[in-house]
Amino acid sequence: MAELSAWQRRKGFVTLSSTAESGVSDPSAELDPAILLVDMDSFFASVEVRDDPTLVGRPVLVGGDSRRGVVASCTYEARRFGIHSAMPMATAKRLCPDAIVLSGDIARYAAVSRELHSIFKDVTPLVEPLGLDEAFLDVTGSRALFGTPLEIARRIRSRVREELDLDCSVGVGESKLIAKLSSRDAKPKITGGRVVEGSGVAVVPRSDVLAYLDRLPVAALFGVGPATAAKLNRLGIEWVPELRAIDGDLLAHHLGSTHAASLHELAWGRDPRPVTPDVASKSVGHEETFLEDVPERAVLERRLRRQAVAVAGALRDSRRRARTITVKVKLADLSSHTRSHTLLAGIDDHRALEQVAVELLGDVEVDTGVRLLGLIASNLQAADEPVQLQLLMDSSEMDAGATQQERAALEDAVAEIRSRFGRSALGTAGMLAKGAIHVPGQRDIPFGSKDLSS
Repeated sequence: MAELSAWQRRKGFVTLSSTAESGVSDPSAELDPAILLVDMDSFFASVEVRDDPTLVGRPVLVGGDSRRGVVASCTYEARRFGIHSAMPMATAKRLCPDAIVLSGDIARYAAVSRELHSIFKDVTPLVEPLGLDEAFLDVTGSRALFGTPLEIARRIRSRVREELDLDCSVGVGESKLIAKLSSRDAKPKITGGRVVEGSGVAVVPRSDVLAYLDRLPVAALFGVGPATAAKLNRLGIEWVPELRAIDGDLLAHHLGSTHAASLHELAWGRDPRPVTPDVASKSVGHEETFLEDVPERAVLERRLRRQAVAVAGALRDSRRRARTITVKVKLADLSSHTRSHTLLAGIDDHRALEQVAVELLGDVEVDTGVRLLGLIASNLQAADEPVQLQLLMDSSEMDAGATQQERAALEDAVAEIRSRFGRSALGTAGMLAKGAIHVPGQRDIPFGSKDLSS
């Protein structure tokens, strides 16, 4: 557990021990509901080390190895130098010049994630993914088969280690909030420049929730980002017990009634959100950060075309169509601009997506150079949802709708061929690269910049 701050020591707070240290027989037995948060330790980097034993014990960084790339994951040996996820790769390499930088393989990580989730599903059907490497599990109904929540957490850790040769940390509590926070306590730590193994599993009993929250800064709570934390700090609120004590009307005045009420409940440890399995994503998107700022509209339209192929593929894989298309642009001066259009009927054809996206891009001044370009499809609906015909449509919508209808059968046939023979089995001439077909996917260039020559 983290040491107490000077403020906390003055207030008389105490630290809570993990289950491995406390000597309590099983503090998880009373939990109802019983929620786990399973979080893989340095997931991408750990997969790389697992698959290449020569990397064991070395500082490994996974991410975009360019001026604008970022660290997606790093080993604990790298964290000894102060490196962390989302850090600019250039900064990380300055902190540790000897670090090994790998571009990563999202498809491989996704395959491992599927194996991981199969372990979860053997324990409970109530699994809510938070990404490839993290998930909430409601194990309330699993105790008759597998024992207490603590025993289930240890069972999962053991299977992950034995079957995947990877490590994970598990937080256990009566809510998503407590499970998430306690999972961090179970992780390895960097202390005195060396890696100290974590407990692996951390349980917060019902009776200890408030004492547990009392040692945390408000930034640890869900919904407290940098902007909200700054507002709270201006009110003299840095720690959770201070948030709990503030007048509700004053908090609502500064944060809004809804946000203030939510944070006040979390400060009391009340988080009624259930674990929701198979939550459908609300949007599908793809974006790229370029190595150099791009002022040429023709080049940007070509990148939108590739992004449209990736987004359309993801939509069709999930059997959904999108009604709202958004183009996101970050200029050289770091200002961000978005343009959106909502269609009367959903689309999932890449040329239809491209037609709308290019028209939206035409409304953004790009002469100063574009740093980042993205295409997002949202307002999703089932692909077989009936379409209500309308008479009033603008030209872009008419073009997109016509393309969607004309190419529906063709795209179904192309999707069937690719599902049988692989993504590179069939493509347009524009997808040829170095003598092979490359169909852009959502997982292309996930960690940084892209050379526009390809």
